[in-house]
Amino acid sequence: MGKNILKINFKKKLEIIYSKYNQRKYVDPDPLLFLYDYHEKKNREIAGFIAACLAYGRVEQIMKAVCHVLGKLEPCPFDYLMARTKKDIAKDFKGFQYRFAKDVHLINLLWGIREVITRFDSLESCFYKGWTPEDETILPGLIFFSQQIDKSKKAGHLLADPLKKSACKRSILYLRWMVRKDLVDPGGWDKISPSQLIVPLDTHMHKVGIMLGFTKRKSSDMKTALEITKGFKKFKKNDPVKYDFCLTRFGIQRNMNMDQLAQFLHGA
Repeated sequence: MGKNILKINFKKKLEIIYSKYNQRKYVDPDPLLFLYDYHEKKNREIAGFIAACLAYGRVEQIMKAVCHVLGKLEPCPFDYLMARTKKDIAKDFKGFQYRFAKDVHLINLLWGIREVITRFDSLESCFYKGWTPEDETILPGLIFFSQQIDKSKKAGHLLADPLKKSACKRSILYLRWMVRKDLVDPGGWDKISPSQLIVPLDTHMHKVGIMLGFTKRKSSDMKTALEITKGFKKFKKNDPVKYDFCLTRFGIQRNMNMDQLAQFLHGA
């Protein structure tokens, strides 16, 4: 089969998967679910960032951890952060622990968010200080954003450093939520083009990238994420992350698996 015919065939199949599975009924269980509770952007961007930072480990435990943290910030995360001192936050989250993250890490992350909002008015405005529309990807903005959030370097495992080799999956997932807008992704950060997004690289998307021939690399690092993103750009130049949610459902939903996806993509 010629390359052009193969490309057309894959694109048709990706669109079928997108149409079928890119729906809110497939979100649960996913920390993205929490963002739908916040209609104001100033609250959604905070809740989304916290949810993304905690999005590692077993999904059931992720949902519990996010629910616990956001529950203490109710009903308005923005107001909660702006009305409290660091001592107040430390008192509210004393004893918190989720896998590698302890209370000190969460407290510093929340305080870092507050400090950024104080200096830049919003998380979005902070990101724009390190980003330009001419950037090939969102990486320059993410580097600046992460440095401002965790100036003290005390947020621990909750926030990956984009200057290292890490794929920064959780931070990049957060950007997908905030930049894209469709039936699943709620959006809100309107200045950034979806074409600048990078695929959030987890074990499921890594398998997909290999399955589609976008990468042969075994390391789940930023280089691999960029290779897979480049591959998706062949199908959707202006929105390479479009298929992330629907494709990863095959590794997350209990009644779906990667073998089914492989059979559909490579079958007649």
